[in-house]
Amino acid sequence: MKTYYITFRSVTYAQQGERVLRQAGIDCALQRTPKWMEQRGCGYCLRVRPGDALKALEVLRRAGAPYSKLYAQTDTGKMEELPV
Repeated sequence: MKTYYITFRSVTYAQQGERVLRQAGIDCALQRTPKWMEQRGCGYCLRVRPGDALKALEVLRRAGAPYSKLYAQTDTGKMEELPV
């Protein structure tokens, strides 16, 4: 099963995104991004369930929450950037 991460450039934006998603009934967890993601300019992320990833992006877009990228992590730990 994959885990999805929506990245943000700051903790403030990630907190805003977390509020927006929770208000929309989407469960998420705010966390620091792994070190290799930080090198790409993303310091914080929201972890969302696989079935909620696309809905979460749409909710964030409609709310004007400035997210950066979407990543999927497989059971083996491999991370893949997905087009958004």
